[in-house]
Amino acid sequence: MAEVTPPKPAPKPGRVTVYRALYDYTACDVKEMSFNEGDLLYVSDSCNDSNWLTARCGDQTGLIPRSYVMNAEYIDYPLHDAAKRGNAQFVTECLSNAVSANSLDKSGSTALYWASHAGHANIVKMLVAIPNMCISAQNKLGDTALHAAAWKGHAECVRILLNSGASTAVRNNERKRPIDVATDPECRTLIHVAMRAVCEPHSHDNEYLSESDTEPNDSWTSR
Repeated sequence: MAEVTPPKPAPKPGRVTVYRALYDYTACDVKEMSFNEGDLLYVSDSCNDSNWLTARCGDQTGLIPRSYVMNAEYIDYPLHDAAKRGNAQFVTECLSNAVSANSLDKSGSTALYWASHAGHANIVKMLVAIPNMCISAQNKLGDTALHAAAWKGHAECVRILLNSGASTAVRNNERKRPIDVATDPECRTLIHVAMRAVCEPHSHDNEYLSESDTEPNDSWTSR
């Protein structure tokens, strides 16, 4: 029995998907957009015409045949991949073409999670500056970007996340907070100070949090 190739996902309303052009296309009308083989196409389904889609390529915006998308190379999670690799130029391109900064990959992680996991502080700084960024979003394991940065020992990423309001109290599926998974003394200290700063306004009688509140759980083991 011949193997059936699953259809490529069509753009969803309000969502931008990214494709790589497999061949050249020359516009036949002023409303259409020309592109070349290898170009990245940022496609949205904002056009009501069943035969056409609205797309961007570089500084161009125009219509492309809807049928073309089904033959183009679909790019999975372009923003996540760029954040993971530290490709600041491609991160900027994705964001400028309305790729959602809060979109989730198959693991339920955001691009911010992967930038923090990889230690790309410049990318983390770019992403936390985006309005409505879900800084403490949890993936399928319950981990946040702060968990990832703390676990991998990326102190600068931890600092940026904390300064941007990342929660130190979120527990993952193993009931571990970021301080519990921190492998680097500097990361642990940064989180400890942040936790103390949160608690102090509500507990004027105690200058410091109790050790049980701020010390990492030693029962955590490396993944």
